[in-house]
Amino acid sequence: MRKLLISSPLLLLSLAIFVRKHKPVRCNCARGPPHYAVAAALTPFEFCRRMNINASIGTVALGLTMSAGEITAVNAAIPLPIVEQVGSSATLAPVLEKVLPAVVSVLVKSHASEGPGSAAQNRRDKRSRSDVAAEHPENRAGSGVVFDAPRGLIITNNHVIDRADKITVILCNRRELQANIVGTDPATDVAVIKVQPGDLAAIMYGDSDRIRVGDFVLAIGNPSNIGESVTSGIVGGLHRTGLGIEQYEDFIQTDAGIYPGSSGGALVNLQGKLVGINTAYIGATNANPGLGFAIPINMARKIAEHIVEFGNPRRAKIGISYDDPTPAIIRDMKRVPSLALPVISRIDAGSAAERAGLKSGDAVTEVDGTPVRDAADLGNRLGLLWIGESTELSVLRSGKAMTIRVTIADNNRSGRTN
Repeated sequence: MRKLLISSPLLLLSLAIFVRKHKPVRCNCARGPPHYAVAAALTPFEFCRRMNINASIGTVALGLTMSAGEITAVNAAIPLPIVEQVGSSATLAPVLEKVLPAVVSVLVKSHASEGPGSAAQNRRDKRSRSDVAAEHPENRAGSGVVFDAPRGLIITNNHVIDRADKITVILCNRRELQANIVGTDPATDVAVIKVQPGDLAAIMYGDSDRIRVGDFVLAIGNPSNIGESVTSGIVGGLHRTGLGIEQYEDFIQTDAGIYPGSSGGALVNLQGKLVGINTAYIGATNANPGLGFAIPINMARKIAEHIVEFGNPRRAKIGISYDDPTPAIIRDMKRVPSLALPVISRIDAGSAAERAGLKSGDAVTEVDGTPVRDAADLGNRLGLLWIGESTELSVLRSGKAMTIRVTIADNNRSGRTN
């Protein structure tokens, strides 16, 4: 009853403020709709400042609030990025204490490239000229993440261990282990290496499909071979393609600093779960870390698990050519309801696609029940299918929706074809 009597003036004052302004306040941590209440991060003075309320009224509000003895956060969408309060300081140390043992440094001694290589190799050479991490062809440093401690398995970038003669893994306790390559996938820049099991800590997987722009993330790696380092930022973009770094691109963009040597390191959320493998950065200057890019863990994990089971990926194509539809294609086909849907332009004779009944002009809407954004997304999704696997493609044909199951065949790849 005493608290109720003390709190009543504050409630009346809040009502008066609401009636006066009726103006939404958006908490800087909220991703949901605006709220009309004091969020967890706002003091009464800050609240009054945002509402343009007279300072004297704010003072009264502060006094009444202190008398009541507490401020309650009302319907804040997500908590502030504070894991633990130690005295007057907020800290993410509890998260890092769990994550850091699973992130390792990777030192590589390698031989130089011998003349022109494959298209994928040439893309990696272009990577070195455009400031993506893991430099110096002879001796270089990168990072990796332990994902299976009992078997000593570590995921990293292909360009970190490319042409490696000797790979040394350094744990957070400075213990050094020699590593062997399990398999690599240059098309996505994913590789798996193996060390002797023992004294290893594995990271927990997150779900990169649930990441949203604005989420807080931490990038952990071994920049410039100085040892484990942590940078923080937010997710600035999703599904980044067309960077010309890899054959299959679906990057998470972040402003958490990713520097030379950070490649292969961990991008984690505030629960310490792995959501991406750091792989590249662009636009960095002495005063600006630029934009960092990470391979979504759902994509990297599927490739890593395939590598562990079969060695290097056994990709194949279903035998279709496709592209984002142009107005001319739409005018000719007269069957595509959206400019975003990729349209099949050719079916290879004798291919799995022909056997399954796909036809030129089909607009692909879904792969295995998940909507397709555009042609680049379709290519990424088909690129994660292996020889002998089946997939269901939902298509629109003459305005009619249908689902067609295709079993992947082992054919050669060429051009923008899957």
